[in-house]
Amino acid sequence: MAYSIDLSGRVAFITGASGGLGAQFARTLSRAGAAVVLAARRIEKLKELRAQIEGEGGDAHVVELDVTDIGSIKSAVAHAETEVGSIDILINNSGVSTTQRIVDVTEEDYDFVLDTNTKGAFFVAQEVGKRMLARAKGAAPGTFTGGRIVNIASMAGLKVLPQIGVYCMSKAAVVHMTRAMAMEWGKFGINVNALCPGYIDTEINHHHWQTEQGQKLIAMLPRKRVGQPADLDAVLVMLCSNESHFINGAVIQADDGFAV
Repeated sequence: MAYSIDLSGRVAFITGASGGLGAQFARTLSRAGAAVVLAARRIEKLKELRAQIEGEGGDAHVVELDVTDIGSIKSAVAHAETEVGSIDILINNSGVSTTQRIVDVTEEDYDFVLDTNTKGAFFVAQEVGKRMLARAKGAAPGTFTGGRIVNIASMAGLKVLPQIGVYCMSKAAVVHMTRAMAMEWGKFGINVNALCPGYIDTEINHHHWQTEQGQKLIAMLPRKRVGQPADLDAVLVMLCSNESHFINGAVIQADDGFAV
């Protein structure tokens, strides 16, 4: 007997959807049946992704979002719910990084990373969470109460890595943020979990794995390989499903064992 997860009738809001893992997450949830809202700053990239998803028969919508701007967050979420309907699933994915030693980090570097990865992630989840809470309490319309929030952290939030110390700090905060939200919102049927990917080959870093430094890093990994974006599909869909109702506050490593 086959087992399948169907997200038909659900609306999923994906931040950082203009490329990399965000684009893969959007395609995956669309293929599982969800209507997807693609949110990022690079509108043209979002439109290209929307065309791909619609070409496969999916339902995709585009909203402009800058997670470092609270006004932009509120506007994007409101626009999404007006156009598509209540958000049932949030994939909180936007993230940036810098590469340098701790002693070389400037205030600008620090703010660049923390404003997106920690502050931005917090206020996106808060804005969507408020609306989920209002529906759960009967204060806002919606046929589905509760919800699923998946914060995309990183194995770097669990294991400190050289020359990306501030990034590690930002993602460690996302892990604890996930647990705090899960504790407060779980009783309303809102499940908040964190997904911690390891090294994944995307268009942003693909060239790096061919370099001498990249090859040395691969040689240090448990199974001498980097992951592919599709390696996260199964755990992502599971966390977004109704069947995951007993999974709340979990921090799930998908890193091929690197952080063990």
